[in-house]
Amino acid sequence: MQFRQQALAKLQSPEELDLPVRFARPQGWLVLSVTVVAMAAASVWAVTGSVTTTVSAPAIITHGQGSYVLQSPVAGQVTAVLAKQGQQVPADSPVLKVRTAKGEAVVRTLDAGRVSALAATVGQIIQTGANVAAVEKVARAGDPLYATVYVPAGNAASIPDDAAVDLTVQSVPTQEYGVLRGHVKAVDRSAQSPQQIGAFLGDSQLGEQFTKKGRPVAVTVRLDRSSATKSGYKWSSADGPPYKLASMTLASGSIRLSDQRPVDWLLP
Repeated sequence: MQFRQQALAKLQSPEELDLPVRFARPQGWLVLSVTVVAMAAASVWAVTGSVTTTVSAPAIITHGQGSYVLQSPVAGQVTAVLAKQGQQVPADSPVLKVRTAKGEAVVRTLDAGRVSALAATVGQIIQTGANVAAVEKVARAGDPLYATVYVPAGNAASIPDDAAVDLTVQSVPTQEYGVLRGHVKAVDRSAQSPQQIGAFLGDSQLGEQFTKKGRPVAVTVRLDRSSATKSGYKWSSADGPPYKLASMTLASGSIRLSDQRPVDWLLP
């Protein structure tokens, strides 16, 4: 009770009424000012700014016209392999010699292209219809390369025309040479099966690999050209790798989707 009376007396005493009252410390005003500025900046960005979203998916670099699997029209024993892997060959070019029951036969290419794989060896016994080679359809070795990005089908509709694409090439050290630049050329709106992808690339294993997470959509990417690099294409680094790119090189593509304004997220 004694302490309460002293407290009341202190409050009723007029002797300290002329002392200034501090409502906030200087540090408090600084924190308040910074908070107000940050909120104002966030409000302006929410109205005028945009958010860039991307979709990443596996990709492969090719000449863009696809491949075909060459099958033997006869059964027998392979006596000679007449083509080399990586060789540019014309249409109707000899690839194998096969000894059959009726004599020796020659397996020839169907269309001009580059032999990307050979599956037959000398002495091997093959059956009619056996896969003996994969040939990439390309008229000339110097034809431009393209990238095919196998994007989940649900993202196909949100890919704008000529969207920017960054490609991380499997055979190129990213930390040293950066990423390969390109832009979307075309989007195939139909989802592809492992068989379709395998037939296009001439490799059934790639068809299975690109469909592990479902049937994707093929996005064709035009690689940006550059006369200042050894590869002939534009990279995020100034020079890029000191060598040319090879067809059928695996990569990972990051496609820039349409920019979205953050204020739209707040609208119902």
